[in-house]
Amino acid sequence: MTRRMTSLLTALPVTAALIAPPALACTSMLVSKGATADGATFITYSADSHELYGELYYTPARRHGPNAMRDIHDWDTGKFLGRIPEAPVTYTVVGNMNEHQLSIGESTFTGRKELEAPTGIIDYGSLIYIALERSKTAREAIQVMTRLVAEHGYASTGESFSIADPKEVWLLEMIGKGAGQKGAVWVARKLPEGYISAHANQARIRQFPLNDPDTLYSPDVISFAREKGWFKGADKDFSFADTYHPLDFEGQRFAEGRVWSIFRRAAPSLKLGVEYADGSSPSKRLPLWVKPDRKLSVQDAMALMRDHFQGTPLDMSKDIGAGPYAAPYRWRPLTWEVDGKKYVNERAISTQQTGFSFVAQMRDWMPSHVGGVLWFGVDDTALTVYTPMYAGIRQAPKNFAQGVGSRGKFSWDSAFWVFNWVSNQTYARWSDISVDVQKEQDALEGQFVADQADIEKTALEQYKRNPEEARQYLTQYSMQQGEKVHTRWRKLGENLLVKYIDGNVRDEQGKVNHPKYPDAWYRHIARDTGKRLEMPAEPEKKPAPAATPAPAAKPEQKPTVAPPP
Repeated sequence: MTRRMTSLLTALPVTAALIAPPALACTSMLVSKGATADGATFITYSADSHELYGELYYTPARRHGPNAMRDIHDWDTGKFLGRIPEAPVTYTVVGNMNEHQLSIGESTFTGRKELEAPTGIIDYGSLIYIALERSKTAREAIQVMTRLVAEHGYASTGESFSIADPKEVWLLEMIGKGAGQKGAVWVARKLPEGYISAHANQARIRQFPLNDPDTLYSPDVISFAREKGWFKGADKDFSFADTYHPLDFEGQRFAEGRVWSIFRRAAPSLKLGVEYADGSSPSKRLPLWVKPDRKLSVQDAMALMRDHFQGTPLDMSKDIGAGPYAAPYRWRPLTWEVDGKKYVNERAISTQQTGFSFVAQMRDWMPSHVGGVLWFGVDDTALTVYTPMYAGIRQAPKNFAQGVGSRGKFSWDSAFWVFNWVSNQTYARWSDISVDVQKEQDALEGQFVADQADIEKTALEQYKRNPEEARQYLTQYSMQQGEKVHTRWRKLGENLLVKYIDGNVRDEQGKVNHPKYPDAWYRHIARDTGKRLEMPAEPEKKPAPAATPAPAAKPEQKPTVAPPP
C-alpha cells in the first residue's frame, strides 16, 4: 500500500512517514478504454493501513540543476536508503496522478521469503512517485521504474502496480532477487481493449507471450527462476505468479477473494463461484482479466470499490459477528484462535483501515489538465465521498492538504479525521446510520458527476484562450468542492450524534423513539443467557367464581289500612 510521502516530496519531517508494515493491504482495479462508458481509462486504488493518515499529496513541477540529487527514504520505516540523481525536469503530481494524466496504484504481494531484503535503495513507494514525476505515458513509467531498480537496486518485496495513461492500462509485477542481490525480476502486461483487471496482494500474471509488443519483461525473469530451481519447463509454460508467489489458502481467501468480488459483480454472466475466493480450492485460478457485461462509468468504479461481499457466502453482515446492526466489518486480527481451532475474518475491499482511495479517470480527447480527474476520498471507501481533483490544479484543498493533521493528532480541520469520526459512529449502528451516510454521499457525488460536463466546458473555453486560466479555474473548483465536502461531513457527524444519542433514534419531527433490536438478535441473547434474563411467567389467572344471584325481590305490597271502628 502507498505510504505517507517523505520529506523528499513534501518537505515534512521524515518521521511523518513512519507507519506499520502492511498486512494484506490495498486493492486496485484497472479498466481499459473499451470497457468504460465514456471511453476514458480508469484505475482505482485503496491505500489500506492501520497507521496511514489520508491526505492529498501535491508536488509541483520543478527544474533541477545538473548536479541535483534526490534523497530516498523507505516508505515503511522512513529509513534513509541513499541518493540518486534528479531529473532535469519533473512534472506536477496531484495524489497519484500527474499533469499528463498518468496514474499509478499498487498492492504488495510480498512473495517468496527467499527474495526478501534485496540490495538496493529504491523502494516501491519511491518508484511510484518518481515515475509520476518523470513520465508522460504508462510505457514510459514502466521503463523509468524498471531502469531505476536495475541501476540503483530494489529495496522492497513483491509488488503489483496499476499503471495507466489516457490510452493504455498496464499491470506491472515486480519482485527483488533476495539478500545480497541487486535489481528485480518483473513482467508487465497491457490490458486488451474492452477488459478489466484487478489485484489485491497476490501476484496475478501467470503465463505470458514471449514475443508481444504489449508484454514486457526483464531478460532474466525466467532464467533467474531456473537458477533457483523453481522452474524447469519450457519458457512458454513459465508462470510469474506461480513461481514467485504461489497461491495458498490465505492468498485466495484474503487477496484473490477481493478480485473475485469485482469480477463477479462486473461480469455476472461468467458465473464465477465462491470457490474462487473461499480458499477451499487454491487450484482454482481467476483469469487475469475479464470483459464486463456492460461498460463501466465512474460511479460504477466507485461502487465496486465499496464492496463488502454483500449477497455472497462471504457476506459478513449475516453472522453473529455483525452484531445487532448487521455491520459488514470485523476488527483485527484477521485470523484468530479459540479452543484450539483457527478461524478467519473476511478481508473485503471496503475496510475500516483505509487511509485514502481514488478513482482515476483519464481522457485522451481533452487537454491533460482538464481530461484527468482524480476522484479522491479519505477513510473507508464505503463511507467516503469521492471528490474531483483535476490533473491541472495548482494546489490541494486545505482540508485534504498535507500537514493539516496526522495519524497521531486529531484536527477538526482535517478531512481524514472528520470522515473517520463519522465512520466510527456508523460502525456502531451500521444498518441505521449507513443509510443516512449513503444518502449524503449520493447527493454530493451525484452533484459532482452532474456538474462535470458544464465545469469542463467552461475550462475548455478558458484553455483555448489561456491554459493557465483554465488551471486556475479548476484549482478553485476543486478547492471549493473539497471545502464543501469537509463542511457537509462535519455537519453530518453532528446531526448523527444528535439523532442517535444514547441508543435513541429521533424521527423527522425530533421525537425520541426506542427501536428494539431485531428479533434474530434477541434470540441470540436468549440462547446465550439461558434463564438468567428470562422473566418469570405470570401466574395463571383463574376465572373469578360466578356471583350468587340475589334472591328475587318480592312484589311490593301496599300496607293494609284497617277499617275504622
